[in-house]
Amino acid sequence: MTLLVGRFFSNPQYYFNVNEQYVRNKLKVILLPFLHRGHWTRVAEPVGGRLSFKPPIYDINAPDLYIPFMAFATFIILAGFSLGFMGKFTPEALSMQFTRAAVGWVLQIAVLKSILSSLGSSEVPFLDVASYSGYAFAGLSVTVIMRLIWGSSYYFIMPWMSLCMGIFMVKTTRRIVSTEARNYERRSSRQHYMLLFVAIAQFPFFFLLGRI
Repeated sequence: MTLLVGRFFSNPQYYFNVNEQYVRNKLKVILLPFLHRGHWTRVAEPVGGRLSFKPPIYDINAPDLYIPFMAFATFIILAGFSLGFMGKFTPEALSMQFTRAAVGWVLQIAVLKSILSSLGSSEVPFLDVASYSGYAFAGLSVTVIMRLIWGSSYYFIMPWMSLCMGIFMVKTTRRIVSTEARNYERRSSRQHYMLLFVAIAQFPFFFLLGRI
């Protein structure tokens, strides 16, 4: 049954309909996806005789923009602290971190959107893709925090957070392709390669942005 997800593209308020419980539980899913014992599918409800997805406050698997934006801002602030501790803080250096992070987010969106399109999921709303791509900044923030507390932990935390984000992205992408796409066709080999690429892509993303 086709789910009407496109209408949420023009309704940004949908992506900020969250509460404290949702944020707490969603961060657990993002940072520790292998501990998530529930399902990964989104919850739908009938609206005007058609099915639409419930907002984040009612569905842990729904995309939101609150966490990505807050995680992005937190990452930039932590980057500033890190630069200060290293004696390298300047407005220009912080601006460079902001630019790198913004470009990284855009590249994440482009990669995920391209993969979804190649797998027959081109109609997934742009804001959904932006949300899923932006969750990586939660893991990056944890990486920077651990580096500030114990510098050597970076070499363990960075690949670990990359792996966790890779798992989350694979689970999410697989769900989108199998349940949210309008024109879904089974392409087992191709799909597996694309999902593997999504996971591997998190490692250079974390490595490049995590090195402050």
